[in-house]
Parts: sequence; structure tokens; C-alpha cells
Amino acid sequence: MARADVAHTNPVSIGRAIICAFCAGLIGIGLARFAYTPLLPAIVDARWFTPADAAYLGAANLAGYLAGALLGQPLSARLSVIGVLRAMMLLATVSFFACGYPLGFLWFFVWRFAAGFAGGAMMVLAAPTVLAHVPVSRRGLAGGFIFMGVGAGIVASGTLIPLLLSVGLQQTWFGLGVLAFALTAVAWRGWPEAHALQISQVGHSHPPRLGALRALYVEYALNAAGWVPHMIFLVDFVAHGLGQGVQAGAEFWVVLGISATIGPVLAGYIADRIGFGAALRSAFVLEIVAIAFPALNPTSRPWLFASSAVVGAFITGTVPLVLGRIHELIPHRPSEQKAAWGMATVAFAVCQAAAAYALSFIFAQSGGDYRILFVIGSAAMTLALLIDLVWTWRERVAR
Repeated sequence: MARADVAHTNPVSIGRAIICAFCAGLIGIGLARFAYTPLLPAIVDARWFTPADAAYLGAANLAGYLAGALLGQPLSARLSVIGVLRAMMLLATVSFFACGYPLGFLWFFVWRFAAGFAGGAMMVLAAPTVLAHVPVSRRGLAGGFIFMGVGAGIVASGTLIPLLLSVGLQQTWFGLGVLAFALTAVAWRGWPEAHALQISQVGHSHPPRLGALRALYVEYALNAAGWVPHMIFLVDFVAHGLGQGVQAGAEFWVVLGISATIGPVLAGYIADRIGFGAALRSAFVLEIVAIAFPALNPTSRPWLFASSAVVGAFITGTVPLVLGRIHELIPHRPSEQKAAWGMATVAFAVCQAAAAYALSFIFAQSGGDYRILFVIGSAAMTLALLIDLVWTWRERVAR
């Protein structure tokens, strides 16, 4: 029988480390990615770039995110994890200030790519680094608090940026830079030291469940595809597809953002009580129905609000569930857990980008039929659930 003795940091240090990872998510994903969406119309209106060029600059961030997710773990193996995290927070901060100067497409492309790279690296490093110091019984809730930062960024994108834009576009970029710098300062000294966690194993630990782990990668990637209709098309569906106007569409985006802020905490709290595997399957079931709502009953505002709330909660809430599930499948192996989380993040990034382009093509070919997008999203989530159920059944039979 394997035994692992884990020396954790004290509760005060754990709490501070969680705040650090929260700040990393808020900077790298919440601001570096989601803040660009409400800035896009202002960039076009100010004639900094054409609509087509502005869209390509958005894609540069996704490309950078994928590169950061791929290279974050190798970088941390050559350098210290804390050093890489600090460098990435600084890189994202500098990118905001750099984007305040419209010095041409290539200049902007480089800095949007850099912001995405920083976000991808922080995504694969921050949470695993902190959660390795958290008692197993609290990892769900701790992960929930960490990934609240992403939801906070969505809320900020719908509230803070319109206020900053009233001052000016350049000032808005500078304001985001100041906010990122303040968050970096808060998180600078709070990261847990590597020597604070010591793991000694006696005998042989349980081998990693590689089949279930690979299935989890596919499930997480399918989740990325399932969320695309809400993340990209929901506001336009309400505003133009239903003819309710841009203001009404923004209301649904705010609901999605608020839910994305509290979703990780609720999901983590439940996972600590029923297990990450069971919590993840429950999330799939709820998402299948919620994603299909706009196609089944598009004229019902209460149902659409419910759809926005549920999907928003799991856009961020699924992240700590998947990370916690990885810890269940690879117990007592921090380095392998980080590598697996990096692989899951890469699978997610690739599938999300592919799904965004594919659904945009389908939307154009269908003559602007929004409903088919939500049907495809629900189907992707259904497939994720079926894969999880099949692997769960196979493992039970094998035992």
C-alpha cells in the first residue's frame, strides 16, 4: 500500500497563495483575453484598424495562448515556476501599455500574441502550483476561488471598460495596464515556495489511469466547442436574431459574466463533497440542457437568462473540476499532474479555436441560422458525457 506524507503550508500562506493564483487568472485570461471583446468596436471606430485586421488581432491572442500553454511547463522546468509566473504577469502588464500606442498592425500583433502567451503559461502553471499545497479535502473550493479571476475579468469587460472608454481608447489600455500592475504587485511575494511542499512515498503509488486521463482531455476539448455558441454568438443572437437590440444582448452577457464569477466556487464546493468525477458528469448534464435552450425555446427570456447563467457558471466552473479530476487520476504526482493539466489546456485551446472557425463557417453557410449553432454545442457536450460514462463503466468492469 502506498503512503504519501504531504507537508502543507500554513492556512494563512495557503490563502495568500490562492489570492496570487486568482490575480494571475484575472490578468492572464480575464483581462488579457476578455477585455479585447468590448474594446473591438472602439478600436474600429477610432480607425486604429479595419474590422478584418482587428479580428486577426483577436486571433493573435488565441495563438499566443496556445503557445503559452505548450511552453509554460518546459519553461518552468528550466527556470523556477515562481520566476516564470512573475515574468508572465509582467509581460501581460507591459502588453496593455504597449497596445495604447497604435504603431501598426505588426506592433499590435506582437503584443496581443505576447498577452495570450502570458495567459496560457499562467493558466497551466498558477493553479497546479498552488493546489499542490492545499489539503485534498479543500482543493475543490480552493480551485473555485482561483478561477473566479476569469469570471471577474468577464464582469470587468462589461462594466469597467465602458467607463474607461468615456475618457479615451488609449487611456483605456493604460487603465488596464495600471490594474494589471496593481494585481501583479499584490501577487508578487505570495507564491508558495517549492521547498514548502515535500512528498515522500513508501512502496508503490497507484499508477495513473491513462485511459481515463486521455478521455478527460477529449471531454475538456468538447466542452470548449460546446461553449462557443454562448461565448461568441449569444449576444448577437439576442440582439439581431431575436431583434431585441444590443442593450438586451448585453444584459445576457452580464448574467453570463456574473455566473462565471461564482460558478467555480459552487462547482468546487460540490466537488469536495461528491468527488470531481461525479461533479463533472453532473455539470455535463446541466450544460447539455442549458446550451440547447436557445434552440428549443428562443423567445422565452426567463429560459434564455437561465441558459446564460448555467453556461456562464460552467465556462469557469468546469476548469477546477477538470483540474481536480486530474489530481484524482494521478494522485501524489505533482509533476505529472502539471504536465497533464498542460495537455488538457492545449486540447481545450485547439478545440476552442477550431470550433470558433467551424461554427462561424456553418453560420455563414446556413444563412444566419443561430439555432443550429446551439444544437451543435449541445451535441458536443452530450458526446463529452457519453465518453465519460463509457470510461467510468469500463473502469468498474475492469475492477
